[in-house]
Amino acid sequence: MPTGSTTYLTPAELARIRRALGIARLMDTAVRLPVIGVRIGADSILGLIPAVGDIAASLIGLFIIDEARRLGIPTHKLARMAVNLGIDAAGGTVPLLGDIFDVYFKSHRRNVGIILDHFGISEDELNRRI
Repeated sequence: MPTGSTTYLTPAELARIRRALGIARLMDTAVRLPVIGVRIGADSILGLIPAVGDIAASLIGLFIIDEARRLGIPTHKLARMAVNLGIDAAGGTVPLLGDIFDVYFKSHRRNVGIILDHFGISEDELNRRI
């Protein structure tokens, strides 16, 4: 599908994008921390569990990439998404600093941003569509 064209998105494709967006929100920005105002998600919390947490967060990230593949996102964009996920996974392996890195890098949101950008649709527009 051409970039900037949302007319051709089927209800099933919109549902896939919404699902990916919902997962990214849960993983990266579900809760705003009081006082400092930074948003964190399950990825930051899972990262506190040595090894298992980072693996679980990466598997969820792979699901978002698979949804993008099913939507027909080009290979070079899928590769960029995989690099984002790899950076997040590698950064998350560093004790303590990796957890802080997870709070700011937000690979899942970056990857959904690639999907939205590909179709030329914003989060607000996606939420308005039925």
